[in-house]
Amino acid sequence: MAQTSSRGFASMNPDKQKEIARKGGRAAHAKGTAHEFTPDEARAAGRKGGEAVSQNRAHMAEIGRRGGERRGAKRAALRSQGVDLQTDQPLFSERPRPIASHPFSERSDRELELGRNREQR
Repeated sequence: MAQTSSRGFASMNPDKQKEIARKGGRAAHAKGTAHEFTPDEARAAGRKGGEAVSQNRAHMAEIGRRGGERRGAKRAALRSQGVDLQTDQPLFSERPRPIASHPFSERSDRELELGRNREQR
């Protein structure tokens, strides 16, 4: 295996690299050659890049395909957990509410007796 050189910026200690880079940044700002994007410049650059990327139809199709697959997988996972996809609420509660008129409802004898008393009045 080839021996790496101990010379150059990349072989320096990371702290030494930061120190040198910091000096270079300060010098560029002091000299006036450092550039900071204004919001309008950044917006224009982003628009230009977006237009360039969108020209590649195969790339855009791949992006759309991957997004659709991820969304479908997420929806399938939620559906398997019993979550309503429109409200993000569980489709089924832990314990279904008993139906009062059903003969096998889970109403207690006391609740049934109270109901009979109300009907007799």
